[in-house]
Amino acid sequence: MTRGSIADRVAGGEEPPPGAYHPVGDELDLVLGAWQAQLPVLLKGPTGCGKTKLVETLAERLELPLVTVSCHEDMLSADLVGRYLLEGGDTVWQDGPLTRAVRAGGICYLDEIVEARSDVTVAIHSLADHRRQLFVERLDETLHAPPSFMLVISYNPGYQNLLKDLKPSTRQRFVAVELDFPPPELETRILAEQSGADADTVRALVQLGQAVRQLAEPGMTELLSTRALIAAGRLTVAGVPLRRAAYSSVAAMLTDDPTLTRALSELIDAYLA
Repeated sequence: MTRGSIADRVAGGEEPPPGAYHPVGDELDLVLGAWQAQLPVLLKGPTGCGKTKLVETLAERLELPLVTVSCHEDMLSADLVGRYLLEGGDTVWQDGPLTRAVRAGGICYLDEIVEARSDVTVAIHSLADHRRQLFVERLDETLHAPPSFMLVISYNPGYQNLLKDLKPSTRQRFVAVELDFPPPELETRILAEQSGADADTVRALVQLGQAVRQLAEPGMTELLSTRALIAAGRLTVAGVPLRRAAYSSVAAMLTDDPTLTRALSELIDAYLA
């Protein structure tokens, strides 16, 4: 199957299967277009809005292997590219996740890239520009990414501070795709599919979610995610009372501040009475 025919099939307007990413706008088309153009993608959006689900859905529909890396502050470039390890009495090279994805011609997804050290972002520069190459210094080998390979990174702009942001030298290499939470009617459908909760529970949780996201309180550094609402719905399916499930997945999850927790609890009581 040619690259063009795959793209036509994915962009053919088919209804997303249960559990797949449901586009809010044209974001799936943009990411697919970037894949066709062999361009790397930066996904920007709040935690729990579907960034990971979008990449998983793209990989599944393109029938490409997906390597996902959750970045953190202790990550080194060797964790991404590879290193020599001792096995028995021998020294054996082991590819890192980025190298494996390049060799396989798959999708490499670096989640929350700004959490990683600067040497990690430098390591991806040659893959993210016109060269599409990965230099494995310890092997003295340059890997040329096949046409199907795609690099995707993500971060949450609202969560980062001035000390943790993408450098312009990294950012300018990527096509940026902005994501947000789905509108109520779509979020209702997503919750129904992914939580298994009944229609009344789903409807009430979506209404609660809309109210919490409009709550302007000091200490609200994160917006309530669709993921958290799904968790509340799944707890109810497991037999947990609705308000207790919502308190655990919403109020206790979002904050440790007593005043804010009380405000969230009042919203839960009002919407889930």
